[in-house]
Amino acid sequence: MTRRHTAFIFTMIFLLAVVSSTSAQSGATRPRRAIPTQPAQTPTPAPTTRRGADTASSPTTPAATPAATSARPNTSPATTTPASGTTDTTRAYTLLQQKQYAEAAKEAAQVSARDPKNSEAWKIAGFAKLSLRQFAEAASDLQRALDLQRAAKEDDAPTIDALAQAYVRSENFEKALPLLTVVTTRKGATPDPLMLYYRGFAEYKTNKFAEAETSFNAAIKADPKNSLALFYLGRIAYDRKSDDAAINALNRATISDPRLAEAWTYLTYSYLRRADAATGPKAEADYQGAVRASEGLLKVRSDEPTTALHAQALIRAQQYARAAAALERIAATPNAQGSTLYLLGFAHSRAKNFPKAVAALDRAAAKSPDDVNIYRELGYAQEASKQYAKALAAYEKGLALAPTDEYFKESVERVKPFAK
Repeated sequence: MTRRHTAFIFTMIFLLAVVSSTSAQSGATRPRRAIPTQPAQTPTPAPTTRRGADTASSPTTPAATPAATSARPNTSPATTTPASGTTDTTRAYTLLQQKQYAEAAKEAAQVSARDPKNSEAWKIAGFAKLSLRQFAEAASDLQRALDLQRAAKEDDAPTIDALAQAYVRSENFEKALPLLTVVTTRKGATPDPLMLYYRGFAEYKTNKFAEAETSFNAAIKADPKNSLALFYLGRIAYDRKSDDAAINALNRATISDPRLAEAWTYLTYSYLRRADAATGPKAEADYQGAVRASEGLLKVRSDEPTTALHAQALIRAQQYARAAAALERIAATPNAQGSTLYLLGFAHSRAKNFPKAVAALDRAAAKSPDDVNIYRELGYAQEASKQYAKALAAYEKGLALAPTDEYFKESVERVKPFAK
């Protein structure tokens, strides 16, 4: 039987694996495994935006916002505000240049309180709060500045740029997108790769995937090593099941930034899915690709879901002993998930280490008593070990959970005469 027939895919929350046909050791019965079904292949957890989290492993957080002082006010505050010290923004702007952001924001707020129509004060406050990562407050101040500028017919490009970033960083993508369109389509100006990425990110988060793909491609054209744009191109391709394109983009993303955990995750799943559709050497190569991708992921993080995914790739590559070894550390903890213990038992069973398989599967059953696949594998391992009474109990438990399952029906009838 080919590897394709025995392939299975596990989801990270609830591993839906079933068993494949193989010969058992000689004895009174020959345990038989059912042909596996193919569960939906959606990696879990899927990336979700985390507020204010600029972590290397989180591609859902946009790239770092440039310092507010890099987008200078359109003219010197001293020449655009009244000479009176009560509404002069000179000190606030000086503090901003000195990167004393909290003091700059406080000073600008005092000026705007005395002069609510002072757009420069609102602008400086917004830039300072943007650097302080107070994104929602920065957006509020910058929007006030822009409204005043537009009322005076004095639109200011740096204010628009900063406001667009503030809206993205505060996850207000609907408001960010129109501004980002303006920013990236200015006549006579070369779009900033960061702004192109922000535009694609906002389009992606508002489910405008075709537009997002165009923007990400533009960002990559401007900056071929834009790892986040490459990741999202890979994610878009993965979601539409274009595995070749996904693998190409995700490989480039991980080369550009090896710390992108989600890129490694989706690359692993893309290789596994493409392998399922292939046979022979092509499938073998993709299974090995999945192993390499999961190894890259392990260098970034080593939690239980990551270890489980690595083990899945090893199992698919028929490296059962390695898979079991990878899982042992996680499985040894009292809080190990039932799905992890099931995976460990599955690996030991395939490696024909039935005593360890039974031990792991017994723990899995205790953690996840309603998972029918545990009893399928447990019954097989116990039957192969000639523990017929225990095998019968496992098969009967599985049959109680899945009364129409032919595999359990046949297994109960096969083992029952030998169970004493």
